[in-house]
Amino acid sequence: MSAQDSALLVLEDGRVFRGAGYGAEGETFGEMVFNTGMTGYQETLTDPSYARQIVAMTSPHIGNTGVNEDDPESRRIQVAGYVVREPARVASSWRATGSLGAALREQGVVGIAIPGTRALTRHLRDRGAMRAGIFSGAAAAAPEAELVERVKASPSMEGADLARDVSTPEPYVVPAIGEKRFTVAAVDLGIKSMTPHRMAERGVEVHVLPATSSAEDILRLDPDGVFFSNGPGDPAAATYAVDALRGVLDAGKPFFGICFGNQIFGRALGLGTYKLRFGHRGINQPVQDRGTGRVDVSAHNHGFAVEAPVDGPFDTPYGPGEVTHVNLNDGCVEGLRLIDRPAFSVQYHPEAAAGPHDASGLFDRFCELMQGSRKEVAE
Repeated sequence: MSAQDSALLVLEDGRVFRGAGYGAEGETFGEMVFNTGMTGYQETLTDPSYARQIVAMTSPHIGNTGVNEDDPESRRIQVAGYVVREPARVASSWRATGSLGAALREQGVVGIAIPGTRALTRHLRDRGAMRAGIFSGAAAAAPEAELVERVKASPSMEGADLARDVSTPEPYVVPAIGEKRFTVAAVDLGIKSMTPHRMAERGVEVHVLPATSSAEDILRLDPDGVFFSNGPGDPAAATYAVDALRGVLDAGKPFFGICFGNQIFGRALGLGTYKLRFGHRGINQPVQDRGTGRVDVSAHNHGFAVEAPVDGPFDTPYGPGEVTHVNLNDGCVEGLRLIDRPAFSVQYHPEAAAGPHDASGLFDRFCELMQGSRKEVAE
């Protein structure tokens, strides 16, 4: 194997892609997925929702603007592995503090550069997300059949409880910017740093809590509202988060959830969740508000979805609920709300640091719910 063919990407169905090692040398395993974003690679790499996933970028040139200290969505790179077509040879941006390749090496993230990212994407679009492994350096010298078996023996994403692994170990506070209007308890299931910042911009003091916080832990803060974040893994495994949210809903606190938080909300309402064959990952997903007909182009990163009836209200332990948004590509559920209580969620990312920003008004809607609830209490 030449220096240019110093690494292998091995899929569980036996497909093998050869390429050059990129980032750290060694081996890694995870669920093979692809991201269609044309920008925001640093935000993608540091998004905790990508824990235990090997991410392939469909944009052909990655690393042009290097890395910096302002754009990360968490304290470290979260992906299990990284696949690109052509790494940038030079980082060129006045904001750059280093190169992407160096950052991957420093944080031990094994990657590969392959000429066939389009072929890989088409393969995943035909076969669905699957387990994979990247092997570089000495690890790539093993027989391919042996590497395929090792990939097959790696953990599946179904049944994986990962939120507690990426969550903050201790509570912390993000202060409001300007005048404080509300206090929000945000349960960190894999929260991105831009999310509390978007709330802080609106005068919200955000108390970020560990994923395993109970309803008592949340309500002890006497918050104006409660937020459940995005995160990785199978929502069916995060029963602790479902139990906590049910306690919050019982207390009547305004609630807003995104992504994994949407799935936890669905399960708290008695709905099921299921694994998508392909998943949604990128910044170009069209989502329609079923009430207004408005279509937002939105940022996504999820492999699971809520199973709910889209035609009309459905019964929940908290009164009638309804599906508020659907994905126009595949029709899956993208939003939920309780009709008679101040609680709603969406499957996508309204904070979207790298864009788009069509859905940023959902944070304003959350503030309106908190303001309305405050008025009801006063009356």
